[in-house]
Amino acid sequence: MNRITLFAALACALLLFSMLGCGATNHLRSITLGASLVNGVAPSSQPGFVSLQGIGGTIQLQAIGTYSNGQTKDLTGEVAYTMIVDPIYNVDAFGNPLPAPPQTAEISATGLVTAVDPATCTWIDTSSDPTKPSWFYVGAYMVTATFQGITSQPLYVPVASSGGVVTIGNPNGVCDAPTS
Repeated sequence: MNRITLFAALACALLLFSMLGCGATNHLRSITLGASLVNGVAPSSQPGFVSLQGIGGTIQLQAIGTYSNGQTKDLTGEVAYTMIVDPIYNVDAFGNPLPAPPQTAEISATGLVTAVDPATCTWIDTSSDPTKPSWFYVGAYMVTATFQGITSQPLYVPVASSGGVVTIGNPNGVCDAPTS
């Protein structure tokens, strides 16, 4: 074997090992978007949504990245957040279209969602029994987080910052949301 062939073989082997990285690849695979404490209490136990309550009410989002080596990292301050009106559930309790952010709900670069004016209610009580409410949201904001070309699953944010619809099941016109 001559020196050129030996050199080429060694160069190829070195290139192969450097590309493999000894199995220690560490590429972002997914981002999970959730909420940490909401107004000092744990968020809803129903995955995928969290209710924003009261003018000035806040929700702190948390973005967790999962990497190809199985490790996770808090990316909350590194992701870019996007908040839009949910294309399907997009009205308030009175049937009016939800205004686009930053009206009603705004989001900061650090993932803090805040209820602002104009106030709205996207929850309706579908029960005919005033002693047993059955809350359902008819409108929400959809939030995603993006980092290194990876976008999280959507997190839906219904809003309860104003009065709701007066019905048989909701004679006082409250706007509420399930707590669990």
